[in-house]
Amino acid sequence: MKADSHRLRPDHHPTPFSADEIREASRPGRTVRFLVERKGAEPAIRVSRFVGGDAEGGDGESWMETLDGERLSEPERGRSTWLELQGHASMPLDTTTVEEETFEVPAGTYAGWRYTRTDGDEVDTFWFAKAAPGMPLRIESRVGGDVVFSSTAIEDVRP
Repeated sequence: MKADSHRLRPDHHPTPFSADEIREASRPGRTVRFLVERKGAEPAIRVSRFVGGDAEGGDGESWMETLDGERLSEPERGRSTWLELQGHASMPLDTTTVEEETFEVPAGTYAGWRYTRTDGDEVDTFWFAKAAPGMPLRIESRVGGDVVFSSTAIEDVRP
């Protein structure tokens, strides 16, 4: 990792990817499907797709589906700068650990990093794949040891 392009704040860990790496990996058509599970709710699928972009940022759309693929919502469109997307993974040194790890999700087996952020009895864990710059391919949130949210990549399609 080049520290200067990955570290956004001196009191934060380096991010797994630079803004440029995220831009290169987020070409129009890249589509990631996630199994989303929330405590007390039925599981669903969240679909995130890049539909455009330029040097400054990317345009995307996302929607929810049932496990059988029936749309639950219309696509919501949005735009973020590549730096904003990188910033989502910027985490404080004093409350976050970072470890290299190989992990498996339905979308595949990946070498990457596990970022674990702790705030009292809340623990959020993010798995980033070296081969898939951008969003974490797995997220797990625990409160008091109980999993209250998880998001797991079941498919990562790149044009």
